[in-house]
Amino acid sequence: MLIGRICRIAAPTLAAMTLVLAQSGYAQYEPPHTGPQSGKRPPPQAFEDCRGKTDGDVVQHSTPEGMVSATCVNSPDGLVARPDRPSNGRLDRMQGKTSGADDRRSSPSTSSNDQRQQSNRKAPQGGGHGYSLEQAVSDNAQLHTIAFNGLAFITGSFGASTFIPPGKVSDFFGFQYMRDIDAAGKGHNPQFLDRVAGNVLSILDAGQLELFRNEAAAEATQLKELAFKRLPLISAFHAQLDGKIPTGSSGLNLEAVKRYAGDMFTADATLAYQRATIFGRIASSLTGSQKSALARMHFGDFNSWPAVDMERYKLPRGTDHLVNVAYMTLGSEFFSWYAGSLEADTYFCPERHGTYFGGFFLKDMPAMGKRDYDISTALTGDLGEQFLQQLNQEQRRLMTDIIDRQRKPLAGIVEVRRAISTELRRFMNGGTADLNKVLALGRQYGELDGELAYIYATTFARIAATLSPEQRATLKRLRNGERYVAAPAYLYSDPISQAPSVTVATTLFFSPI
Repeated sequence: MLIGRICRIAAPTLAAMTLVLAQSGYAQYEPPHTGPQSGKRPPPQAFEDCRGKTDGDVVQHSTPEGMVSATCVNSPDGLVARPDRPSNGRLDRMQGKTSGADDRRSSPSTSSNDQRQQSNRKAPQGGGHGYSLEQAVSDNAQLHTIAFNGLAFITGSFGASTFIPPGKVSDFFGFQYMRDIDAAGKGHNPQFLDRVAGNVLSILDAGQLELFRNEAAAEATQLKELAFKRLPLISAFHAQLDGKIPTGSSGLNLEAVKRYAGDMFTADATLAYQRATIFGRIASSLTGSQKSALARMHFGDFNSWPAVDMERYKLPRGTDHLVNVAYMTLGSEFFSWYAGSLEADTYFCPERHGTYFGGFFLKDMPAMGKRDYDISTALTGDLGEQFLQQLNQEQRRLMTDIIDRQRKPLAGIVEVRRAISTELRRFMNGGTADLNKVLALGRQYGELDGELAYIYATTFARIAATLSPEQRATLKRLRNGERYVAAPAYLYSDPISQAPSVTVATTLFFSPI
């Protein structure tokens, strides 16, 4: 279950970077016109990218500057890809010229054609919700997300902090964006993933499904290792919170935390590379009828996906649970990648970073075990704001100071995610991504995430140390989660009855003086 909040880019340099990237696909040639007066012929690749498509379909178009979103249109020479130019309103937002939308996830701006065109299908009717990468990194969205995590961490437990949806791993395939903009409002309902995965699995043939089964089996062990690798880091953060740091140490060591997170995200990038390899093989093997079936499934519109009998497409009973999770993830993310765009791949929910503080447990537990349950997208913003209201002036200052402290690493995360996503999309049209480059970028991504997590953990611990008994009682009431008692630990969202033995990693702290 992936929830997020977002808004405009705060750093001017990042806004400029985003604008350049958005425009880079348009320098190659003028968009082809359908009328007889057009005087310029598009390059051969523009025709090739629309092979097997229909008028109005949106595709990924290869240009010398990289992949761009384009619409297939009729021309005298046949169906051709025309790069989608952002509207003036969207260009203004990328440049930071407008800021009228509410930055909070709890009350996002109303949907607009500009936002819908970030998807790589015809714009879904009635959806969009105004979510964008610009919103995700905005000051207000970030502040309320971080404050929500602060509430979860200070009032929670080690077990609750280990809870994380599997979809937060290797998320470079547009799925988070697709669910956030869903026209039907089902993006945060358990049916969403089952419906899209079931449709994909019903379209693929036996050989293509075998690729998914083999990859799911390979991923299960890696996913488990990655989940358990998080535990020492979470344990160290709780030691900082509880004042149980190694004797003589001054606390968490930023560089050590960054290195540790870098190792985790290198493993995360390895998974992403494997998935992209399989996705590319399947995309290259699709028949005309399979492409037509996928084209009828609109990106970001649950209502365009037929209901399917999932029991026909799930793996056999007795299959390891993580294998099943990986199998369904592959089905759903293949579609969001194939039908999506670089913008969708780069997009992230604010909760994607610093995922070690129990926010997912606080938000997602009410939906666990329920087939049809809509998780409130207002919860994070509302509770984050209420948490801030309970703090005194100095405590609030510590929280608000985070925004400036994280501005540079957060901008770096956007840049690195875009670079990873761009590299992985080379598989889309039969190319090959550079594994070493993806792994190096993954490590860089992890170090940036580790820096954010360090800032959050140390700030939450400072605030917790100064809370009055009255404040603690109020925060506990805000949590309102007594009916959801955390397990000793979680393997993603599955409880582990007995917590694995986790020793606080003293290497994550400064050495005792």
